[in-house]
Amino acid sequence: MYKNILLPIDLDENKNISKTIQTAKDMAKLYNAKLHIMSVIPDFGMSIVGSFFKEGFEKDAKSHAKNELRKYIDEYFADTDVKMVVASGNIYKEIILAADNLSVDLIIMSSGHEDIEDYLLGSNAARVVRHSKQSVMVIR
Repeated sequence: MYKNILLPIDLDENKNISKTIQTAKDMAKLYNAKLHIMSVIPDFGMSIVGSFFKEGFEKDAKSHAKNELRKYIDEYFADTDVKMVVASGNIYKEIILAADNLSVDLIIMSSGHEDIEDYLLGSNAARVVRHSKQSVMVIR
């Protein structure tokens, strides 16, 4: 049923993600699907903010994110064949773009932070659910 699964990971948020990781691994195994693990470096929001960072910062940040994601994959997905994706920009837009470019048919993601304003669903997860063409499984 599923051939390509995307699992976006927030490298700074490791609490309560083990259920999401296990679900992604189980779904990939069940359907013999490719599992893509993704991390997104958030954009600056406004171009004026970017002017405060040294030249080449984005390239360095992306390289650092790739190294951290590789460590993450080695720790949590050592027994699973996965593909690594690192992007930078607006988080939910980059997730949707990657899902389209990778011909993903299922996105699995955690519900996000449990702040009161995002009580039902984290803001990025909610936007991915609303705007994605793919099926989205949100794990609490």
